[in-house]
Amino acid sequence: MNKKFFMDYLPEDLLKMGIEPKFRTKQLYNWIYRKYEEDFEKMNNLPKNLRKKLKEEFVINPFELINKEISNDATEKFLFKLNDNHTVETVLIKMKDERIENGKKKEAKWTVCVSTQVGCKVGCAFCLTAKGGFVRNLSPAEIVAQVWFMKKEKNFDENKALNIVYMGMGEPLDNYDNIVKAIKIIENQDGLNISPRRQTLSTSGIAPKIKKLGKENLGINLAISLHAVDDKLREELIPLNKAYNIQSVIDAIKEFPIDKRKKVMFEYLVIKNKNDDISAAKKLVKLLNSIPSKVNLIYFNPYPGSPYERPDEETMKKFQKYLLDKGITCTIRESKGMDISAACGQLREKEIGKRDEK
Repeated sequence: MNKKFFMDYLPEDLLKMGIEPKFRTKQLYNWIYRKYEEDFEKMNNLPKNLRKKLKEEFVINPFELINKEISNDATEKFLFKLNDNHTVETVLIKMKDERIENGKKKEAKWTVCVSTQVGCKVGCAFCLTAKGGFVRNLSPAEIVAQVWFMKKEKNFDENKALNIVYMGMGEPLDNYDNIVKAIKIIENQDGLNISPRRQTLSTSGIAPKIKKLGKENLGINLAISLHAVDDKLREELIPLNKAYNIQSVIDAIKEFPIDKRKKVMFEYLVIKNKNDDISAAKKLVKLLNSIPSKVNLIYFNPYPGSPYERPDEETMKKFQKYLLDKGITCTIRESKGMDISAACGQLREKEIGKRDEK
């Protein structure tokens, strides 16, 4: 396909490509990101010759929805086919229902879990995405469009702010340039206008790139997929730890600029009889000393063929209580979408399985 993806470009890029004057790029951003329009011909405040040029040169939507599952808890999982026929997942999670607080009506809160790669290089032992290996990076457009699609799909008001977590398929920092550009496009005030403070990048711990990202000073939140408190277990779970051990990751985090109102999120996937006892909790407290931290305990989501098991609720609560008693903010992530393909990569594996059967 010779056409370019519109969502790959910031307004300044479009100006350099001859789409001018500046107010035209603002109009385009408004049509696409705020009115969710996919047809250049319907952008009636643009000159006809510009609409013709845009139609000849650009594609707005870089993928096609091929499967969707909806959980009883309103979690929605989407599988998209990209232009080269590879597939990628996105998850939309309803965090809070519409409600009344202090006599005022509050909108429902939603989080989009965004993928950054087809497959993944990291090869985490507990992750289904790793099963298919690494295929390729997603372009900025393919990252941005996941958020755009959710707003369009749910017909959200153009000013509706979603929370974004880059913790779907792939390692975001392995796709460094594209993820940085996507963050900038998503925050653009003429477009999706989602503040960096609502965007969280989750990494398995590529220490040099954590430092590099910190120097960008994008204003985003940082989450670390920690999952273990000693290098031996972490190397079993996350092979990347052989290159960047726990201490190197902690050192990189200490250099990362954190908003004073925020904390670094440490994701800790709790696996039965692996990392769920109080001795692990004690080591975790020591490790996070001097870092403004929030620990998110996550139940391991079992999937067919996995050697790991889900911990019981009592064990999770004991672990949480220990951290809370030591002054560390700690939550237990409520499992979402357990009645659908909950594990990351599971819906994609189903689709690949169907193809193999044909």
